[in-house]
Amino acid sequence: EVTMVESGGGSVHAGGSLTLSCVVSGYGWQSWCMAWFRQVPGKQREAFATINDDEMTTIADSVKGRFAVSQDNAKKTLYLQMNDLMPEDTAKYYCAAQNGAVCDYASLRFRLDLYNYWGQGTQVTVSP
Repeated sequence: EVTMVESGGGSVHAGGSLTLSCVVSGYGWQSWCMAWFRQVPGKQREAFATINDDEMTTIADSVKGRFAVSQDNAKKTLYLQMNDLMPEDTAKYYCAAQNGAVCDYASLRFRLDLYNYWGQGTQVTVSP
């Protein structure tokens, strides 16, 4: 059984930082595409960052320069470093995994159907 468990969410003021972690277990950790999604109430969940097994990353312009995605293969953990947070970053954040060859956030932005495994989500709230 594959499980993905996120942690690290919380409440910060604008300009603050948070690091989200996503521990993956039971997954082959080969030929995968991991992604970070976020969802604001009333809006679609959308991908904004991906990383594949070659550690190639893609990231949305809206967070580029502020967010960074990385992984620790030994720990089977996916990370999202978020700096200079803004109120518009307030959302529930999810990690997800799939085996597809396509691994860029733009192509996968709303393709939740392609992702086999999901974390439970962690809330990030940024106040002005």
